[in-house]
Amino acid sequence: MGAAKAKVIPETNKQIGFVPLFRPEEGETIVKPEGEGEGYWVGAPSVAFDTQAEAFYLSYRVRRPRPERGVETRIACSQDGVHFDDVWSLHKSELNSDSIERCALKRGLDGVWRLYISYVDPADSRWRTDVIESDSPTTFAAKDRRKVFVAADINAEGVKDPIVYTLGHRYYMILSYAPTPKAEVDGERMHGTADIYNTGVTKSHTGLAVSSDGVHFDWQGDIMSPTEEGWDSYAARVSTIVYNPPVFTVFYDGSQDVSENYEERTGLAISKDLREVKSLTPDGPILVSPHNTGSLRYLDALPFADKIHYYYEYVRADGSHELRLNVVNR
Repeated sequence: MGAAKAKVIPETNKQIGFVPLFRPEEGETIVKPEGEGEGYWVGAPSVAFDTQAEAFYLSYRVRRPRPERGVETRIACSQDGVHFDDVWSLHKSELNSDSIERCALKRGLDGVWRLYISYVDPADSRWRTDVIESDSPTTFAAKDRRKVFVAADINAEGVKDPIVYTLGHRYYMILSYAPTPKAEVDGERMHGTADIYNTGVTKSHTGLAVSSDGVHFDWQGDIMSPTEEGWDSYAARVSTIVYNPPVFTVFYDGSQDVSENYEERTGLAISKDLREVKSLTPDGPILVSPHNTGSLRYLDALPFADKIHYYYEYVRADGSHELRLNVVNR
């Protein structure tokens, strides 16, 4: 995976606030999709650096066209953050699920590795989020998963795509959630396809949960909602955060309507406390692919030494999605 050393974009590249941006078309391909065309997607990355092993670990998702959908989440290992080899995988059949979405890989304050997985709950066809604990990213076991949130816990119709950060002695989990529509909607219309986000009956919001142990989280509520109109009026899903005290620079996935579900593009926002996120890009996305739908989504930023590693899902000319990396100077 990945044929060449990642390019470091010059420091003269565009910078917003404390965070340098990058040119997506100059990124390196880290993982290629399994096939060509719409529905063959690989991406939704979550990256962590293990200081003990001096290795990068990457969680990513493999998707195929319907009816298969999100079939597998994998973890890969790298010594340089560029060339990865798979070391673990989880197939959706082990969860008895219709699909797996973005997962979050995190080593806790207690040294325990945790994989926060989002997938379609076989009990009610709504997205849910669980956690699996292990001593190593190579030994997670699906049978050991524990519930973090099901949709009913937050009075919503789905909760997925976790990202997890630690500040001080607390864990902050940011999730995409689908509020229950204000107007009455038939349950089959909402959940008959096992993907509420692709129905158009509700929207994709972002919420916050906090924890003292990385396992038991308290839901705090909405921190970012879609706009009333504009390019991000259907989805406003926070994808990654870079913290330069006292400012949180936030990247988020946006879409205008349900037709752009799965093809979101990346906007920029800011927060001072993670309780409220304000968009800085109301007129359009700040990062896009030059191909096809322009989709560039599920960005994950890993500050490392004097650089930032940006991993992201990127649409190709044929409509498939690949996993890319750009490395920029901080």
